Amino acid sequence: MLLRIPQVLAPEELAQVRQLILGADWADGRITAGSQSGGVKKNLQLPEELPAALQARHLVWVALARNPMFVTGALPRSVYPPLFNRYCGGADTHHFGNHIDNAVRTHAATARHVRTDISCTLFLSDPASYDGGELVVQDTYGEQRIKFEAGDLVMYPGTSVHRVEPVTRGERLACFFWIESMVRADAQRRLLYDMDMAITSLRHQDLAQSAPTSAESSEVIKLTGCYHNLLRMWADV
Repeated sequence: MLLRIPQVLAPEELAQVRQLILGADWADGRITAGSQSGGVKKNLQLPEELPAALQARHLVWVALARNPMFVTGALPRSVYPPLFNRYCGGADTHHFGNHIDNAVRTHAATARHVRTDISCTLFLSDPASYDGGELVVQDTYGEQRIKFEAGDLVMYPGTSVHRVEPVTRGERLACFFWIESMVRADAQRRLLYDMDMAITSLRHQDLAQSAPTSAESSEVIKLTGCYHNLLRMWADV
């Protein structure tokens, strides 16, 4: 499932994150690359324990935790601490060739392991401010070219081959991280997400047609029960 979540960061939060990371000391992006991706990766990255990275990470954590669409789509069991990268245009064009993310990421500071069921990119630059830099994800429906508004998040299966196209003008700032989901299978997460969205829509319709204190319809109650029974069947917690 490839899912766009709009406006994860509010404008003031986006401005804070950008201010924090733009003034920080960037390093070679290969510091977190695996054996395959290291040969095709050319960008900059903030070291994980840099104070600016920690402060910006906290802002992203808070935004993710309050976003119901993120929680519903990811069903997170564990989240690798968000990282930040920078792709610059000009003579030293930055890019990241085709690769697949490591199946398991280990956080250096805590030795915590995270299985990368879902890969995430949170865009931090106005798409009009840079040329190129599309995130290209290969899935069963072909290549998806992604260049979202600043503050928007994309989630996609960690099993996907993907790349970042060369940035030829300006610079592309982004936050990226991985999620170990309570539900490992992408098809099952998709079914649960669609069902939860439908239940939410029906619940809003019920509220619009009746007094706020009225009980939910029997159909919504049954569907909600089906959702939780499927989650109970599939979840690993």
